[in-house]
Amino acid sequence: MTSAEEWLRIESLDLEAQGVAHNAEGKVVFVEDALPGEEVRVAVRRSKNAWERATLVELRNASAQRVVPRCPHFGVCGGCKMQHLDLAAQVAVKQRALEDALWHLGKVRPETLLRPMRGPDWGYRQRARLSVRHVVKKQTVLVGFHERKSSFVADIASCEVLPRHVSELLLPLRALIGSMAARDRLPQIELAVGGGVVALVLRHLEPLPEGDLALLRAFAREHGVEWWLQPHGPDSARPLDGAASALAYRLPEFGLTLPFRPTDFTQVNHAINEALVSRALRLLAADKGDAVIDWFCGLGNFTLPIATRAARAVGIEGSRALVERATAAAAGNGLAASTRFIVRNLFEIGAADLVALGSADKWLVDPPREGAFAIVKSLVDLLDGTAERPSVWRPPARIVYVSCNAATLARDAGLLVHRGGYRCSAAGVVNMFPHTAHVESIAVFDRSSQGAA
Repeated sequence: MTSAEEWLRIESLDLEAQGVAHNAEGKVVFVEDALPGEEVRVAVRRSKNAWERATLVELRNASAQRVVPRCPHFGVCGGCKMQHLDLAAQVAVKQRALEDALWHLGKVRPETLLRPMRGPDWGYRQRARLSVRHVVKKQTVLVGFHERKSSFVADIASCEVLPRHVSELLLPLRALIGSMAARDRLPQIELAVGGGVVALVLRHLEPLPEGDLALLRAFAREHGVEWWLQPHGPDSARPLDGAASALAYRLPEFGLTLPFRPTDFTQVNHAINEALVSRALRLLAADKGDAVIDWFCGLGNFTLPIATRAARAVGIEGSRALVERATAAAAGNGLAASTRFIVRNLFEIGAADLVALGSADKWLVDPPREGAFAIVKSLVDLLDGTAERPSVWRPPARIVYVSCNAATLARDAGLLVHRGGYRCSAAGVVNMFPHTAHVESIAVFDRSSQGAA
């Protein structure tokens, strides 16, 4: 075990924003809040045969990229782990993490590294899930994010990555929940901001008494928010009094407005999403003669912009409710004729399903953290002869892959390149979540001339 007197030199950062060092015995040590180039003494919190986890106790030779965290709750709240690192350096770390994942996991090197995408660094979160905990021993209610590596809710009074007017609701929400009779049966509040509306979705484990409903209504009037009640899963959420203002975000380059429910999945950073959609469409380079499939289409975040550029856009998603709302959004934006939305289980799709869906000139793939393994494997099975490929079916000439997990992107990239005959023509990071270790990225895959037959 690492001695309390031993100085460790931090060599790199891992994907959890922990400093990585080796002790005198050669064992890997992960150190919270340590930066590359620094020398630290640590307290070991967990020890295994191959590694240790430790907290920083003493620091010397501080990195030139170390900055003072802006948030007073840094180190306690688990929401942001990289506030002690200069913003430009944060982006560089994520770019290196993407390159390392592509090479070490997929044996793929992009031909071109795209310029990292950056947007607002503070106040950017338009969506968040706040945990609620009535702490009887302290006679208080906590509303916020979990503590680092803990199920406890952090005692926070503000949040620098929430919009200011939302951050200012944290203490009033604590007082509100504390005054409610059902305060022990309210585990979370999900918030969503869009179109000038702040929606708060209150998860409640039992019906709320009329007195609590009156308190919610009074809070809404005082703070200009709208309450939704969620007694069960996300689809059970309903406005408190049966009506609500329309939540929406805009994609002005394409003249689009996309309405959404507060429990729908949308990107948390609307400004970066707007830039990401624009870049993805430029990279896709769809024209009026192209048919494009958008896998994991959600509410049509990419499908509808594609429909303004291509002859036909097909969005495919696993949720029937999302597909219904995407179809309505297409109609509302005058794109019903050029779009079609389909429900499929995208984690169980096979080669025969790809053939049945028909050929497309280009694909946009935007999966969850699990990646798009079933789709990519089915594609390469058709291309390398593992599955029968009808002569009338042709693979996409270009795939633009938007990823929220560098590891699963690398896995899928390895299949596309080494079995599918594609080349990774470009890749880069998107700083969707500043101050966190989350790596969002975008990659482009083109069929090589040898594999295009």
